[in-house]
Amino acid sequence: MKKATLILLVITAFLFFNCSNNKTTTDEPANVYFTSDISPEGVMRLFEYIKDNVQGDNIGIKVHFGEDGNTYFVPATMIEPLCAALNATLVETNVAYKGRRDNTETHIQLARDHGFTFAPIDILCDGGTLEVPVVGGRHFQTALLGKNLENYSTIVYFTHFKGHGGSGFGGCIKNASMGMATPLGKRLMHKNDFPQTKPKNCNDCGLCVRDCPEDAITLEPLEINLNKCSGCGMCITACPRRAIVRPADDEKTRIFLEKLVEYAKPAVELVNSVYFNIIMTVSPSCDCASNPREPFISDIGILASTDIVAIEAAAHDLVDKAHQCDDAFMSVNSVSGKHQIDYAEQLGMGTKRYKLIDIDKK
Repeated sequence: MKKATLILLVITAFLFFNCSNNKTTTDEPANVYFTSDISPEGVMRLFEYIKDNVQGDNIGIKVHFGEDGNTYFVPATMIEPLCAALNATLVETNVAYKGRRDNTETHIQLARDHGFTFAPIDILCDGGTLEVPVVGGRHFQTALLGKNLENYSTIVYFTHFKGHGGSGFGGCIKNASMGMATPLGKRLMHKNDFPQTKPKNCNDCGLCVRDCPEDAITLEPLEINLNKCSGCGMCITACPRRAIVRPADDEKTRIFLEKLVEYAKPAVELVNSVYFNIIMTVSPSCDCASNPREPFISDIGILASTDIVAIEAAAHDLVDKAHQCDDAFMSVNSVSGKHQIDYAEQLGMGTKRYKLIDIDKK
């Protein structure tokens, strides 16, 4: 009897501990802080509200250094004061497609060319591969992340919230998944996520050929060599006539979005994390595009939070409001990325319920 009682107490304690640490079991909304001041000073004022969540002395700031020809990435000047205050290292990983960002030496040189000269740069996958379990995932049992990630006590995800031809939008979830994965990990997320061509819509303008990093596209007629294609989606963004589109397969889109979330989950759980979403120069295109499409809304502001799901939900809601529709990225990219937010909440990464706190009114 005593043994049975002891087992019951252990089980009860285990369940209480797990429930009390699962963000999705609470009805309390997460705090998301907002300022319309898109400036280094605005960043620092926002940081005051989340700084107590930064732990340890070895801090990494996860940024995107921008592609050659892209001017819409968040400028280096926006990050410099925060980086100095934290004595932080700028962190990134190499990409899976051809270009200056596919190897460490040229990737760092590109970053320096784009103004990121004020701090050390760590290309995380340069140290090898960190294989991390994916708990609760449908598609992956492990994620392949840049090994140097384990050297940091806190990662600050400093993210440009914008569109993406394959995932609808790219925010903190994508910054923590594609952004922290090794090139092989990136390919595994993109596997079987290939664009579809509609040759009748093509006018042979050549924009897709110009932007394809794998030289996988030929014209007359329009064709994509799937043996070369990496699934990056740049051609979808480049095409002005929608002759190259997402596969007409909702299931493939859902799987791709879930793969992004499943890679983000171990990345943000392995190392303490806080989040910024900068809603400026919101192009339908990713910062990986060398010839991005023009922004489709005016600049909105900056968000900061300790909850990755809440900050994504808040950013998307603000963009939808500015675009006066229910799904702005579905409108401009013909693909909705909102399942990223839903699935991340399902996996216990945070809550979609948020309280938007406008610090400009304080």
